[in-house]
Amino acid sequence: MTTENNAQGASQVAAATSPATSPAADDTRGRVAIVTGGSRGIGRAVADQLAAEGYAVVLAYAGRTDLAEQAVAEIQAAGGRALAVQADVADEVAVAALFDRAEAEFGGVDAVVNAAGRMKLATIVDLDLADLDDMHRTNIRGTFVVAQQAARRLRAGGALITFSTSVMGTKFPTYGGYVASKGAVEALTLVLARELRGRDVTVNAVAPGPTATDMFLDGKDDELIARLAAQSPLERLGTPQDIASVVAFLAGPRGHWVNGQVLRANGGMV
Repeated sequence: MTTENNAQGASQVAAATSPATSPAADDTRGRVAIVTGGSRGIGRAVADQLAAEGYAVVLAYAGRTDLAEQAVAEIQAAGGRALAVQADVADEVAVAALFDRAEAEFGGVDAVVNAAGRMKLATIVDLDLADLDDMHRTNIRGTFVVAQQAARRLRAGGALITFSTSVMGTKFPTYGGYVASKGAVEALTLVLARELRGRDVTVNAVAPGPTATDMFLDGKDDELIARLAAQSPLERLGTPQDIASVVAFLAGPRGHWVNGQVLRANGGMV
């Protein structure tokens, strides 16, 4: 092969492997993130983690204004940038306004983390259909609405992270309605990743295992919590910070080669 052919081949490889954008591998300063469900639980941990890494964070919350304002105050006290916006994730007008506010305050959106969710546990035969509808409105419609705006507005190099559950694999009893909603989340996440071809935007889902949040612990006695903790080879519940670290990786430049995946963050649980 001639030198000219070698040079041409090297040029073709470079063109084929060069990302559409070239952010510094660890540089998240100046990036902007929207985190729904950002006032407590996993969403709050994600907001804190991203703010610590240099993101300006817009915390979307449903009803607890006091918790959202406290989260913003603590981020700002630590030197970060944050604001809170009340928004029902299933309301397309409210979610569009949320993105408008993020763009107006910080200039654009680079990461969207849809951590808002509902969970009502009962056997399939006993689940109140009103509870099923509430879960599906937030978990399915809410994810879809947020994903629509993310698909329209994320800047090149951006990321959308949705939330599923590791119970998709474990099939625990009483989780039927919840898992049904999260199956829809996984499906739409993987489809959207492929629909955004050419945009340089990644779309992934994180599926936590049992994690010590108020939503998970509610209604469970100590014996059940201990049994669920023992499911993992690490023999403990996850923490919101465990999940936040995974989300931060996927949201930033270091995780940008991961796309169209469901990442089960559960300590090795089957």
